[in-house]
Amino acid sequence: MKLAFKIFAGLLLALLLAALAGGYWYVSNKQPQRSGELTLNQLSAPVTVRYDERGIPHIKAANEADLYRALGYVHAQDRLFQMEMARRLAQGELAAVLGPDLVKVDKLFRTLRLREHAAQVVAKLDQNSPAIKAQLAYLDGINQYQASHPAPMEFDLVGIPKRPFTLADTVAVSGYLAYSFAAAFKTEPVLTYVRDELGPDYLRIFDLDWHPLGVLSKANTASLQPDWRALNQLSQAANEVHEVAGVPLFEGSNAWAVSGPRTSSGKPMLAGDPHINFSVPSVWYEAHLSAPGFELYGHFQALNASALMGHNRQFVWTLTMFQNDDMDLVKLRTNPNNPNQVAYMGEWVDLQTTQETIQVKDGKPVTLTLQRAPQGPVITSAFRDNLGEGQPVAMWWTFLETENPVLDAFYELNRADTLPKAREAASKIHAPGLNIVWANASGNIGWWAAAKLVIRPQGVQPMFLLDGEEEESDKLGFYRFSDNPQEENPARGYIVSANQQPLATSGLPVAGYYNAYDRAQALEDRLGDDKIQWNALNTQSLQLSTQTAYYWRVLKPLLPLLSEVVRDPMERSVFDSLTVWDGQYTPFNIPPTVFTQLLYELTQAALADELGEMQFKNLLSTRALDLALPRLAQDEDSPWWDNINTKKVETQQDIVRIAWRATMAHLKATLGNSPNDWGWGRAHTLTHRHPLAVQQPLSWLLNVGPFEVGGAREVPNNLSQAISPAPWQVVYGPSTRRIIDFADPGQARGINPVGQSGVPFDRHYQDQAAAYAVGGYMQEYLNESDVAINTRSTLRFLPSRR
Repeated sequence: MKLAFKIFAGLLLALLLAALAGGYWYVSNKQPQRSGELTLNQLSAPVTVRYDERGIPHIKAANEADLYRALGYVHAQDRLFQMEMARRLAQGELAAVLGPDLVKVDKLFRTLRLREHAAQVVAKLDQNSPAIKAQLAYLDGINQYQASHPAPMEFDLVGIPKRPFTLADTVAVSGYLAYSFAAAFKTEPVLTYVRDELGPDYLRIFDLDWHPLGVLSKANTASLQPDWRALNQLSQAANEVHEVAGVPLFEGSNAWAVSGPRTSSGKPMLAGDPHINFSVPSVWYEAHLSAPGFELYGHFQALNASALMGHNRQFVWTLTMFQNDDMDLVKLRTNPNNPNQVAYMGEWVDLQTTQETIQVKDGKPVTLTLQRAPQGPVITSAFRDNLGEGQPVAMWWTFLETENPVLDAFYELNRADTLPKAREAASKIHAPGLNIVWANASGNIGWWAAAKLVIRPQGVQPMFLLDGEEEESDKLGFYRFSDNPQEENPARGYIVSANQQPLATSGLPVAGYYNAYDRAQALEDRLGDDKIQWNALNTQSLQLSTQTAYYWRVLKPLLPLLSEVVRDPMERSVFDSLTVWDGQYTPFNIPPTVFTQLLYELTQAALADELGEMQFKNLLSTRALDLALPRLAQDEDSPWWDNINTKKVETQQDIVRIAWRATMAHLKATLGNSPNDWGWGRAHTLTHRHPLAVQQPLSWLLNVGPFEVGGAREVPNNLSQAISPAPWQVVYGPSTRRIIDFADPGQARGINPVGQSGVPFDRHYQDQAAAYAVGGYMQEYLNESDVAINTRSTLRFLPSRR
C-alpha cells in the first residue's frame, strides 16, 4: 500500500511539474524578443533597436522604409492583440471571435460604414506618397512578425485566426477614432426628447448657447416622431463599446504651451495629457525613431505608422479633443405606400439598400440590412424592432463627407519644425476635430483647432435631431481653415486647451459638445498668474491638481437648503465638512465622497422621473449633464424639481431632502456607518481592465489594480468616474502625462498608465501602473548618451539574404 501511494504521489508530482513546465514554456513562447538578431524581408540595411528599462524601443535605421518596417515589427510583438481588436471593432467583426454579446456593437460599426468608407479611401490613395510608403512599410513589419511567431495568448483563448493587416484596416481604425470623438449619438436624441416630449422649460438647465466672448474669465419643435426605441438601442451600443471591446475611447484632454518669457529657463514649455478610457494595454505605444534627417520620440496608436503626439529637440506637439459638432442626426419621413422611400426636397427618393452578414461565434450569422438616405447612412435601421414604431434617422458625418488626408497630416506633423509646417499639417485634419497645441525651440507656441467646420443654414440648432424635409438639414459647404479658432504666439505668453468652448477670433460660432469650463478655468487661473515662472516641477504639480470650482457652483446654492434638512448630529458634522471643503479630491478626503454621491442622488431624484430609465441612462453619459447640474442647482423654479409620479408638487427643498437622505443611506450601506471610512481613495479606485478579463480567473491574471487614487471628474488630474452611486470605478483619465521643456528636451517627462507591453506576464505589462497611480513621471530618453546608459537589451534586424 505504501509503495502504491508513493508511486501515485510520484506520478502526481511528475504531472504537476510537467504542467508547470508546459505552462512556463507556453508563456515564454509568447514573450517579445528584445535581444539578439532577426532577419526581416525587404530590409535594405541593418536596424538597431535598443530597449530601455521601461521597454521603450529606440530604433535607429539607415532610411525611413527600414525604420518604419522595424517599428511595425516591434509594435506588433508588444501589441498585436490590441491591433486585432482595434481593426475588428472598426470593421464590425468582433462577434465572430467574441460571440453574440458583440452583435450589437458590430451592428453599430457596420451602420457607420467605416469598412465601406475605408475601401473607398484606399482605392484613391497615392501609393507613392511618403506617408503611404511609410505606412505600408510599417504594416509589412507587423505582418512579418505575425507570420513568423506564435499567436498571442488571447488569440488562443478565443480562437482568433491570423490574417494580414492592410491599409483599409488603418483607415477604418482612424474612423473609429473619429467616432469616439462624436457626441451626437448620446446627446442629440436625449436633448430632442427633452424638447419635444417635455417642453422648452425643461431645456433651461442645458447650456445650449454660443458664448461669443468664450467661457473663460481671463486671469488678467418637430412634426416627425423619430424611432426612440432604435435611437435608445443605438445610444446603448455606443456606451457599451469600451466595456465589451476594450478599445479605448477618447474623452477629453488638457494641454498648454508657455512661451520663454513665462518660464524659468527662458525657453518654451509644453504639457499635455489626453484623457482616454483606461484599458490593458494602454492606448499609447512609445518609440524613439532615428534615421538620417529625421528623429522623433513618438506616442503611437495601433496600426498607425505616424505618431499622434511627439517631440524632438526642435519641436513638440500634443492633442486635445476639439469637440466640434461634426455629425448631424436627421429625421426622415417614410412614404406610407413604400417603406423604402423617404421624402427629400419635395420628392420621394429611394433608399439605397445593401445587406451584410455578421459572423457570430457560437451563434447563427446575422443578416444586416443597411440603408442610405441622401443625407447619409440610416443609423436606426439596424436597431429597429418594428418598422411601424417611428420614423428612421439618418446620419450626416464630416468624416464620411470630406477628403480627410489624415495619414498625410500626421506624417507631416511628425516633421513640422516651424509654425508654417505645423499649421499646414493641421489644416489637413478634417475629422475628428483636434486641437493641435505646439511649441518649438525657436520660441514659438501655437494652437490650431483642426477640423473641417461645416456651414449650416443660419439659425440651425444642430444639438437636436434635424428635419430631413427642411432646410435646416442642408449643408452649405465648409469654412476655410483660416476661419477656425487658433492662436500663434499670443501676447499673454501661454495657450490653454481643455475641451472648453473655444474663442474664435474670426467670430465664427462653432457648434459643439464642449465640456464644462471649470477644468480649463483652473488651468487658466494658474497659467495667467504673472508671478509664476514655469518649470518642470510646478508644471507637474498643475497636471496633478485635483481642484476646480465646479463643486462650489453646484453646492453653494444648495447649502441653505441642506442646512434646513440636516438634523442628525453625525450627519451635521458631515454637512459642516462640506461647507468648508476646498474642492480637493485627495485620497483621504471625505467631502468629495459625500458630494459625488449627493450629485448622483440629486440627479436621480430630479431628472429620472421625467426622462424614464433609458433616456436617463443616456443623459448620464453625456457632457450636457455636467453643464446642466450647476444651472439646475441655481434654478429653484425649474420644473425638474417636481416628481411627476406623485400628486404633490415637489419643491427644490423636497428633492434636496430626498437626495441627502439617500446619500447618507447609500454611503453607510456601501462604505460603513462611520464617515471616517468614507475617504475618497477607498471609494474611488482605478483598475486597468483587459477586454477578455470578464470572468475569473482571467480578471485576476490580466487586470491591473485596483489602485486607490485621487483626482476626479473634470479636475486637471481627470481620473474620471461616472455620475453614479458609490463606489466609483475610474473610467478614463490622463492616458499619459507629458512635460517638455526646451531648455533640455532630452529630459522630457512622461508616464504610461500601465506598461509598454500588452503581452501578459511580460515584465513591462504593468511596471508603470503603481507609479502612475501616485502621480509619478519617467524620463523619455532622447539624448544619445542617455539612451546608451539606460539600454537594457539590444535587438538587431538584418536584411534577409534571399
